[in-house]
Amino acid sequence: MASKALTAPEILARKRGPKLVMVTCYDATFAKLLESVGIDLVLVGDSLGMVIQGQQSTLPVSLDDVIYHTRCVARGLTASHLVADMPFLSYQVNDDEALRNAGRLVVEGGAHAVKLEGGERSAPAIRRIVDAGIPVMGHLGLTPQSVHQFGGFKVQGRSDSAAERLMADARCLVEAGVYSMVLESIPAELALRITQAVPVPTIGIGASSNCDGQVLVLYDLLGLDDGFAPTFLKKYDRLSVRVRDALSAYSREVREGTFPDDAHSF
Repeated sequence: MASKALTAPEILARKRGPKLVMVTCYDATFAKLLESVGIDLVLVGDSLGMVIQGQQSTLPVSLDDVIYHTRCVARGLTASHLVADMPFLSYQVNDDEALRNAGRLVVEGGAHAVKLEGGERSAPAIRRIVDAGIPVMGHLGLTPQSVHQFGGFKVQGRSDSAAERLMADARCLVEAGVYSMVLESIPAELALRITQAVPVPTIGIGASSNCDGQVLVLYDLLGLDDGFAPTFLKKYDRLSVRVRDALSAYSREVREGTFPDDAHSF
């Protein structure tokens, strides 16, 4: 176990390998489990809107929501690098507000870095935050906060023109000072082009193994939602089945009067 948290410069140096492993997290219990197996980066994603709050998108998530969950996760970590998502409208209004909100995620939430969606349009806010001393992770491709603009959760960058726009956005993020960037739901060839073109690590989700690392939503990779099975997702367990089995056994024993037995009584 490392004696201190992995830093942004250390993440940046991983462009040369080994590949980075990032997983989302929303509470201290899971945070301890993630760190115990050496997960490099822990992301408190605005995905909490969908997997924790039951929303249909990430848009309703508030800054206070992310701060709360980041604070919970921070209590479970000592060595992993903690990144917090900046939710919708926490950085788009103006650069001063973006800096103030990023600062809250660091000061109140305990984040080591923040993540913003968007390329050229987000570059001024990113530059302002970086200049204040807060590391920023970028996010290109399918940016969930733009789901209505995209017309749904769709693969991005398929056409030549769309691919060139994403290449230009990646360059803008580097110029703005990001130390890494997420590439979400883009073709493998485009992911390779961007990864080779930028000097910072790329972390893919639905962007092939051509990236410098990978990220998945914790609840997704554990298989907690039977109905969610997009192409990019590999379920490393089927916890939905195991959880139901455990709850059913508990319910049965309570109703039969076999729990608690002598071994579980004072």
